[in-house]
Amino acid sequence: MEIKAGSRLACPECSVELVVVRPPSSAVALTCGGVAVVEAGADRPAGGHADAAGEGTLVGKRYADEDSGLEVLCAKPGPGALAVDGREVPVKGAKPLPSSD
Repeated sequence: MEIKAGSRLACPECSVELVVVRPPSSAVALTCGGVAVVEAGADRPAGGHADAAGEGTLVGKRYADEDSGLEVLCAKPGPGALAVDGREVPVKGAKPLPSSD
């Protein structure tokens, strides 16, 4: 599946839905809880993740992978953790604001 800016993606096993903010520079495998994500309009059985540990994917947070350049925004939260090519995707930190001295 080609990941383009503005694409809506979803996890087939849980409620996670994502919006692509910045596409990757090359083809990557984006997974949620170890399961490949699909387009949001696809059928999803929503069986749940067997290994859902940690905080999962949080709504309103941006997740960015520096190696591939991929950046996604979580539109719906869920228990699955995001990964690109097997690497966990961390929450993107906020930009520091300039001081107003």
